Parts: sequence; structure tokens; C-alpha cells
Amino acid sequence: MDPKIKKNIILTGFMATGKTTIGQILAQQLRLKFVDTDELIESQQGIRIQEIFKQFGENAFRKMETNIARELAGQDGLVISTGGRMMLDPENVTLLTQTGRVFCLTATADEIFNRLQQDTVHTRPLLAVPEPKTKIIELLEERKRGYQRFQKVSTSGKEPSEVAQEIRVLLHETAPEM
Repeated sequence: MDPKIKKNIILTGFMATGKTTIGQILAQQLRLKFVDTDELIESQQGIRIQEIFKQFGENAFRKMETNIARELAGQDGLVISTGGRMMLDPENVTLLTQTGRVFCLTATADEIFNRLQQDTVHTRPLLAVPEPKTKIIELLEERKRGYQRFQKVSTSGKEPSEVAQEIRVLLHETAPEM
């Protein structure tokens, strides 16, 4: 583990901004453990996120996210990739910022849409609508204010390794705060 990085690194932002990919790169480079909150929820519940939404609803899923935030806040040495809405909940922010630094990954609506169309692995329950690009724009606008509290790092037009390096530079510039 890099001695200048004493606590967690939390990556938040809209879906398809690169949180998981960049988080995995950062964790490997900094010799930290990588945790994806959506994957952790799926593992603990034994079912996929879309099934959680179908069977229990979004409110139940949001409670699961808060339980995960509580669990992870007690640990350090992590790179945490959060679900796109997780860090918009004030309780989750309070929990996770106690032990970590948050970076909000951003991308243009067009780039998000294109990335999602190429993603054949994940289904996005919030985008199961007739006009997903319009929904992306609406959700970005809704979440804009909540994401503003975190340091932004754009992923548009960049390779994941470039973004990881940019975050590493930002971490070292402000390491005493961690």
C-alpha cells in the first residue's frame, strides 16, 4: 500500500463513467483492495441488482447500499466503486467520507449512452425505458447538484489508465488531508 494513501478512495458518478474499471486499476497500482458496492450487494443477497429492483423495489436496494456503506466505513485500504446514486444519499456520504476521499467521475451524456450500448454484461434497471438517452440526460440533470460536492474527474475521451493516473496525482497533491 502506498504510504501516502492512508484511507479509502471512493469513486462515484453516473453509470458508465468508468468507476469499476478505473477503480480496479487504481487498486492494483496502489496495492489496495478493490470493492464494487453493487457486486458486494449481489454477492450478499445472492441475486442480481435488476432482480433486487424487481422483487423488493428501489427503496430496499437503497437500504442495502446504506448497509454496505456502514460496513465499508469501518475499513481502510480500499478503493470503493459505488453505485451511481449511492453517494447522493447524505447518510452514505457521511459514512464513507469519514474514512475516505471521494472523486466523482464524469462523462458526457453521449459518451455514457455509447458506453452503455457497448456493455452487453450489465443491465441498467433505471434505463429500461423507450428513450434511454433522454433518461440519461434527465438523470444527469437530477443528480448534478448531488455530485457537485465531490472533486470531478472527467473520463470523456480518456483511457482508464489516464484517469487513474490523474486521480493518483490529485491524491498526492492533497495527501495530508487524508
